[in-house]
Amino acid sequence: MKPFNNTFLLRLGLAAIFLSHSLHGIFTGNDVNNFGNLFLNQIGFAPFGVYIAWGVVISQVITSILLLLDKYTKIASIINIIILIAGIVTVHFKEGWFVVGGGRNGMEFSFILIIILLTLVLRSYSEERIK
Repeated sequence: MKPFNNTFLLRLGLAAIFLSHSLHGIFTGNDVNNFGNLFLNQIGFAPFGVYIAWGVVISQVITSILLLLDKYTKIASIINIIILIAGIVTVHFKEGWFVVGGGRNGMEFSFILIIILLTLVLRSYSEERIK
């Protein structure tokens, strides 16, 4: 795979979103620890909430780099799809569909990210069939 192929803009956009979300959590203080302690531990993941939160953040940094390089794109996409589905189930679903406007913190943004990631996964399957 060449990094600058016809999916580059999709992969660049995804990487920018995942990196900005993850790096913000890392570099703005205790955001990752707070998410683990104050949310994940409270919904049943105690005492592993902080470890899960850090695992999510680190995996998103790694998968963002893989997406940019167009390496292991299928695996990187599937990992992020799992993270996004978990976020929908644990956080966003109860807030409804809309991120802003008709609601707050809804699932519409996660939904479109999943669709884009699925597009990359399906592209890799179709390329394998062509070979």
